[in-house]
Amino acid sequence: MPAPVRAVRAEIRTARRRASGRSWASSTFSSVSRHFTGARIGLNEFPDKDLPLSAVPASRAWPAEGLARVPYWIYQDEDVYRREQEHIYRGDTWNFLGLEAELPEKGDFKTTFVGEMPVVVTRDEGGALNCFENRCAHRGALLCLKSRGNTKEITCIYHNWTYDLEGNLTGVAFRRGVRGQGGMPEDAKPESEAPRKLRVATFCGLMFATLSEATPPIEQYIGPEVAAKIRRVMKEPVRLLGGYTQVLQSNWKLYFENVKDTYHASLLHLFFSTFRLNRLEQKGGVVVGGEGGSHASFTMMKSDPSGDEYERAGMRSASGGYALEAPQMLESVDEIGDGVTLQILTVFPGFVLQQIMNSLAVRQVLPKGVRRTELVWTCFGYASDDARMTELRMKQANLVGPAGYISLEDGAATGFVQRGAAGASERSSFVEMGGRTVESNESRVTETSVRGLWQQYRRHMGL
Repeated sequence: MPAPVRAVRAEIRTARRRASGRSWASSTFSSVSRHFTGARIGLNEFPDKDLPLSAVPASRAWPAEGLARVPYWIYQDEDVYRREQEHIYRGDTWNFLGLEAELPEKGDFKTTFVGEMPVVVTRDEGGALNCFENRCAHRGALLCLKSRGNTKEITCIYHNWTYDLEGNLTGVAFRRGVRGQGGMPEDAKPESEAPRKLRVATFCGLMFATLSEATPPIEQYIGPEVAAKIRRVMKEPVRLLGGYTQVLQSNWKLYFENVKDTYHASLLHLFFSTFRLNRLEQKGGVVVGGEGGSHASFTMMKSDPSGDEYERAGMRSASGGYALEAPQMLESVDEIGDGVTLQILTVFPGFVLQQIMNSLAVRQVLPKGVRRTELVWTCFGYASDDARMTELRMKQANLVGPAGYISLEDGAATGFVQRGAAGASERSSFVEMGGRTVESNESRVTETSVRGLWQQYRRHMGL
């Protein structure tokens, strides 16, 4: 066992004996961070071999309280995870692929995933976008090994079968054998096992794909109110600034809950509340659409002149006496003109669009097993940005990502839930903040969009 892990485990055992409640969470979090500096595992990556999962209940019935409860076995069961691949990712959902700006030229391609299915996304010679399985018709090998590039055709490295940019099989090496010997039978139809093609839809420069013919049009799927919030950010052509991947040791649904949870943002994230980027007494709201699966939450940072609710309540997140060495991190240019300084938006099952002041990014949520999730971040600005605005966006991008002030805490929190609920598969979480229904709300002291997630999820899974 690595030394950092032994040290952290010892400290947690000591902390549990000495402390309880909020004080333990605060003091242990900071010291755990010190132990993991330079280590190869993260805050939320404790080995779980000594945290055996309890037996998943034989009954898969949802709790009688409906959307106000979420059973913990939903995050733990391998069979549930396999069913999600079939009913959600290969079902009637729109899966986020990336930004159109990632494929500006004919012949450009990228590889990504729809659930666990590897796919290739291309811009063909006619300029159209295509998405198909990253799987050779012959023996199932990956067709594309690079994450992105430009090509005229795709060749499988295993046996050199070739495909065009629409995913059609165009060539089989030695199909007729050599010198009259070997090769395939005359009536062989290898194209019958060709990679599956997905329908592609774009909306405001965002690319989505689905395997189902029953999936509704993309804007209808998102819902008109949330679609308007996408247009608000994706208002003009964009320019890529960079990207990174964050690995979480928790179920994908825990992260999607987290990013829909407006209640936690100013309680978990000390940076948000300390510097008043996001406090619940500020003006804002939550919009829920797309049968509950889509949402947008927003905040107006400059709408809170008093800002003392957190101090009066003695919240851990109300930390005073701090200043930034680079105060320009907190500069905010109202480039959209509506005073909104923070907007987080999601579309089920795996798309996130963020505006944190002037930091813009999309996130792709990829399931990697019951207890592992990858977040693929792509940061962008507008094509019209000058050098100063680009610098500001890049600086503010440090708030999020694997080492960001905000995202590190989200990864830790979802990991804590994954581990904390490991022995409680017969119990449920309590989701009644803001009521028990799914609806848009002017208050962000609510879990309405979390309940919306489970409304959409249950429909797809038949639960």
